[in-house]
Amino acid sequence: MMMGEYAHALDDKGRVTIPARLRDDLGTHVVITKGLDGCLFLYPMSEWTKLEERLRALPMTNANARAFQRLFMAGAHDVELDRQSRVTIPPRLREYAAIERDVVLVGVSNRAELWASERWQSYQETAQEGFEDVAEKMVDLGF
Repeated sequence: MMMGEYAHALDDKGRVTIPARLRDDLGTHVVITKGLDGCLFLYPMSEWTKLEERLRALPMTNANARAFQRLFMAGAHDVELDRQSRVTIPPRLREYAAIERDVVLVGVSNRAELWASERWQSYQETAQEGFEDVAEKMVDLGF
């Protein structure tokens, strides 16, 4: 299970080092795609395969399902960690997530998220204000 928060910086070639604690779960072959809330999602291949199967099972007749499949899959990139445990973040994904240099990698159970540092800070401040309300609403989700 991935967890924790790790501050890093992109190098001049758009690469970021994956911290050892996340690397153990991500493996050397990762799928990076557009995430929600303005971040990028990084999936180990085993989790990506499960997610892809669920996406394939969505009904083609549902407009929301088609839109989600298109946007999620169009942004996906299959990457491998190099010898220094870095991955290259494709330019379009960097643009989507407003990533320029400073980033934060966040472990979120079965995936990692990559955030522009400023965006992560802003998200945390906003989310923290409503954290107790969100926690109460988790009961509706069976938590």
